[in-house]
Amino acid sequence: MKDKQAKYPQLRFKGFTDPWEKRKLSSISERVTRKNKNNESTLPLTISAQDGLVDQNDFFNKQVASRDVTGYFLVKNGEFAYNKSYSNGYPWGAIKRLDKYDMGVLSTLYIVFRPTKINSQFLVSYYDTTRWYREVSKNAAEGARNHGLLNIAPTDFFNTLLVVPKIVDEQQKIGSFFKQLDDIIALHQRKLDLLKEQKKGYLQKMFPKNGAKVPELRFAGFADAWEQRKLGDEVRIVMGQSPNSENYTDDPNDYILVQGNADMKNGRVLPRVWTTQVTKQAEKDDLILSVRAPVGDIGKTAYDVVIGRGVAAIKGNEFIFQNLGKMKSDGYWTRYSTGSTFESINSTDIKEAIISVPAIEEQDKIGSFFKLLDNTIALHQRKLEKLQELKKGYLQKMFC
Repeated sequence: MKDKQAKYPQLRFKGFTDPWEKRKLSSISERVTRKNKNNESTLPLTISAQDGLVDQNDFFNKQVASRDVTGYFLVKNGEFAYNKSYSNGYPWGAIKRLDKYDMGVLSTLYIVFRPTKINSQFLVSYYDTTRWYREVSKNAAEGARNHGLLNIAPTDFFNTLLVVPKIVDEQQKIGSFFKQLDDIIALHQRKLDLLKEQKKGYLQKMFPKNGAKVPELRFAGFADAWEQRKLGDEVRIVMGQSPNSENYTDDPNDYILVQGNADMKNGRVLPRVWTTQVTKQAEKDDLILSVRAPVGDIGKTAYDVVIGRGVAAIKGNEFIFQNLGKMKSDGYWTRYSTGSTFESINSTDIKEAIISVPAIEEQDKIGSFFKLLDNTIALHQRKLEKLQELKKGYLQKMFC
């Protein structure tokens, strides 16, 4: 008969039946306080909750660390660091292992440690779960944060309890399982990133650059110059009008309400809020343009929807959709944004916007090309999301 106090994961590898045990972090690891005295490394690191310990210059697109990094911690490959800063989805910060580089430097605000009596790869996966949140939350000073940092002392952090397998082989199997899953996820992420970069490149080459009348790259059989037109002369535009808030619902039988960027994901309307009041509407296959911060985001709707004042509906073809997407990425709308604290564009800004257009036959070719590319990107995005959800499910079931 199992001890009710004993800890067992919901899902485990065949052959392992022993209960897991509670261990203090201090009993399975040791703190690292090595300073970068001799400038052994000048690579400033930061912790990304998604990507782990990464080059600060790449992550922020600039160096945030001081030029003199001799007083920073010197972190070596295989060592862990705890970033006490909370971020969206990571209320208790993130704990990651240095894998990408041989060494680097970290601010002394981080807590650095190395595993001694636990499988390192198991620990990587353990800190991908939320199991450690409760222990950290118990030891952090209640409600105390310093510029976004949790107020938790190193001593308290190392007193946190982890529930781990007694048998090293089980630790190793779990670590290896998640390492393989992480490698597959990383591979799909690279494929997705490559496709998105390819699309960016094609957008730059298949639409004329500023002042040009023809694009750098085009389909065979087309040689005529493109013409500059006002967007309002090419498409019908409907500005949104928000229903009264008391008419908002969470009932999918009511009208889907699109208020802004939060109601779109990966270029598609994602139903989130509903309403019983009809104000302005967009029809299925219309384009939805965000007119409030962030200005210029563009998506499509697969439904008839009610549109709030944060968006406009545009009746345009696939070419117009891609053109508007390029305008957003090129920063076109920033020149029209009004107000220093709340950016927005109005009906006139949209209608007077200048776009370059070819003959309708060439528009159709370009639209079809990018639609196929978008479908491929969406397919890879779905695969990646399924893998991420699969990992999340396994993390829930394979740890106590």
